Amino acid sequence: MIVAYYQILLAISILLTLFYIMTWHKHFDVHVTLIFTLMPIAILGNVLTANSKTLGEAILSNKIVYFGGTFLMLMITLAILNLCAIKVPNWLRILMFVASTFVFLCALTVGHNEWFYKSCEFVIDNGAGRLTGKHYGPLHAVYVALILSYFGIGFAAMLYSAVKKKQVSNKIILLMFIPELVAVVVFYGARQIITDKIELLPAAYVFAQIMYLIIIHQVCLYDITDTGIDTMVQNGDKGFISFDFKHRYLGGNETALKIFPELNDVKVDRVLPENKQISELVRRWLETFENDNTQNSFRYRSGDNTYLVTLTHLYDGKRKGGYQFFLTDDSKRQKYVELLNNFNMRLKEQVAEKTQHIVEMHEKLVLGMATMVESRDNSTGGHIRRTSEGVRILTDEIRKDNTLHLTDEFIRNVIKAAPMHDLGKIAVDDVILRKPGRFEPWEFEKMKAHAKEGARIVHAILEGTDDVEFHEIAENVAHYHHERWDGSGYPEGLKGEEIPMEARIMAIADVYDALVSKRVYKDSMPFDKADAIIMEGMGTQFDPNLKRFYEAARPRLEAYYSEQEAVPDGSGLTDEGGMCKKH
Repeated sequence: MIVAYYQILLAISILLTLFYIMTWHKHFDVHVTLIFTLMPIAILGNVLTANSKTLGEAILSNKIVYFGGTFLMLMITLAILNLCAIKVPNWLRILMFVASTFVFLCALTVGHNEWFYKSCEFVIDNGAGRLTGKHYGPLHAVYVALILSYFGIGFAAMLYSAVKKKQVSNKIILLMFIPELVAVVVFYGARQIITDKIELLPAAYVFAQIMYLIIIHQVCLYDITDTGIDTMVQNGDKGFISFDFKHRYLGGNETALKIFPELNDVKVDRVLPENKQISELVRRWLETFENDNTQNSFRYRSGDNTYLVTLTHLYDGKRKGGYQFFLTDDSKRQKYVELLNNFNMRLKEQVAEKTQHIVEMHEKLVLGMATMVESRDNSTGGHIRRTSEGVRILTDEIRKDNTLHLTDEFIRNVIKAAPMHDLGKIAVDDVILRKPGRFEPWEFEKMKAHAKEGARIVHAILEGTDDVEFHEIAENVAHYHHERWDGSGYPEGLKGEEIPMEARIMAIADVYDALVSKRVYKDSMPFDKADAIIMEGMGTQFDPNLKRFYEAARPRLEAYYSEQEAVPDGSGLTDEGGMCKKH
């Protein structure tokens, strides 16, 4: 009956260990694996002891019991520390193992000396052999102290984690506490009953196995990283491919092999064959990642599907062992992005179209205001159009040899701003503005105010526009187109490069038109005479750096003005120095 008791416990223990093996997961704690290995060994010792026929056989079997029990308590203690997220230094692990080994070696002295057992007897009762009348030696106290210390460490770790460790489940702690408490009670409180005939410790071992099966499967649910990876793998929406640092293929999961069927023909531990399409892709991705670890995302299109390929290092514990590819089907997101991009593109086109329409309306409004101002100046029109064309011709030559380093955007803005240069004349009294002859000094002072007033009007018109550069250029053209290089101009008396470039360009086109155009109070000036006045003004009235561009533009200017009808436009008179007296 007693032998059957131990045999049944051994069978149950072996079955529980087999179940553990069948459900084993790589994320299980190695200490738990050793617990399930040692428990059947410890119970086997009890079975062998019960089947012993002599004292020698019983002592030998008892040593097996001590082997299982001694190292079993070590593994249970280390498992508790690990499950409680308490890091144990390697030196302490080694010390604990050495202590357990020492105690077991002491147990091996039984039958040879009195260090562990001073004496013991062997009896067979009800068909079961057992050791009785044990008198313990001094080294047995070391064994008891070791087991007590392991119990103490385990209970202290569980108590500490329950109070301090918020990332450790109290449910796990309770599941560990129960078998630990049962073991203490059995080992010290009721280790033997029925006059030492039956050992309860083997039953406590089986109970502990059942509890640890529950614990390990519960722990896996709390391991977010591992469960997350396992879930992705099982769902089949993540592909994994691994390579070592020599670019040798280490393997891939089923999803990856579906995405890259060529991998089915590749031998593990071999470099990918040169003649395969995936070889070129993988080599390019790996080289990119090796040169810059931040460049780790790629796109791969296969048929109608688009995959996001993410590359990271492959870790063996904390050590880098190679490269890991993660493949995710990104088709839905890519289609969404494509639809979104198409929508944004259409929206941008519509906005650009509407914006262009608004800009054109704005420009027509400004041009209309400029034409209205021009119509008050004894003019039938033409000055705005001609000076704008003059600016265009001049800037064309500047663009050809752009030693002035003016951008295309700047040049476009200068041409667009040219019609606004005389908007300030709207504030000049008609008596002065429409006077057919030369101005009196006080009249000229009134007339000169149109430059500053023009800047104010342009600022008001363009205030709030998104095109800040055009706003500034247009304001400068209106404000400073009558400034002179030598500082004798108006309204601010700016000198040299203090005058904005756009105003310097406008000044040449404005004065040139005033010279060669017919007015109600004068005939048009011959081109050669007008050219002589412009050239004479280089360095005094005009920027000498613009001289060569004017000379290059002169044939086109003369050709353009030759085509124009002599229409009086009241833009003003010019004195011998080329200064326009009327504006």
